[in-house]
Amino acid sequence: MAVPTYDKFIEPILRFLAVMPAGARARDAYEASAQALAISDADRQELLPNLVHPIYTNRAGWAHHKLKRAGLSSCPRRGYWQITEQGLAFVAAHPAPLSTREVERLATEFMDIQLRSVPGGASSTLLQTSLSVSAVASPDDRLGEAVSELRRSVAAELLETLATVSPSFFETIVLDLLHRMGYGASRADIQRVGGSGDGGIDGIISLDKLGLEKVYVQAKRWQQTVGRPEVQAFYGALAGQRANKGVFITTSGYTAQARDFAKSVERIVLVDGPRLAELMMDHEVGVSARTVKVPRIDSDYFDEEAP
Repeated sequence: MAVPTYDKFIEPILRFLAVMPAGARARDAYEASAQALAISDADRQELLPNLVHPIYTNRAGWAHHKLKRAGLSSCPRRGYWQITEQGLAFVAAHPAPLSTREVERLATEFMDIQLRSVPGGASSTLLQTSLSVSAVASPDDRLGEAVSELRRSVAAELLETLATVSPSFFETIVLDLLHRMGYGASRADIQRVGGSGDGGIDGIISLDKLGLEKVYVQAKRWQQTVGRPEVQAFYGALAGQRANKGVFITTSGYTAQARDFAKSVERIVLVDGPRLAELMMDHEVGVSARTVKVPRIDSDYFDEEAP
């Protein structure tokens, strides 16, 4: 038999994590779900087109991603999965096997649901999910939606991973990203200075060889929203360095007051968690990408010249 689609992995992984409430390694969840689905050894050797990752572990990973979006599981650290209290309650309320409808709901309903305003009231909202693909959508449309879904998934995983790294390593990641974005003639032009007595400065970027023009960086691996006092303190640190440019980067977000202050001083750029994840994907920092060749007819080739 071929490797089942990812939705078939949802229940086996959920049941496995339920009997391991303290958490388990992702690789153990892969094997437990493969065993529950009776996936043969030969099928477990089947690889994705990149010829690196087994198909069954990729689909198990997607199943767990859906469980995380539903709030039933979590990833407390890299390569480690753990059921949530909500997940335990769900398992207790839904004895095996889950209905086809319930599996479908977990596979589709909780993936990147967005709220957007509806004309007629600021508080009115419309639930809109990007997973519903019209039956008349073109292959290009479906490909675009698939790429968008992959980016959202990787962005969420990036922020989860960044939340587990040490503050000093997070500062290094941020400086690597800025260098990849083109700041500094070489990586040596970007130095980490974070530590006690840093005055709120975690990194310095020399924009020219002589170091006459510099950008100062503050990188905060925070869970809570960054407020105006923190941004204002960074502004004060810039003034102490007689600096004209500063970048404040966080894994969380900023209050409206913090953003208003940054706009008023015109020398600070704020980068929040979602924007940070986008930049890391765009510049492939901590992220790898593969090229997919999409065939198209070259109409110019077949345009015969008139005799």
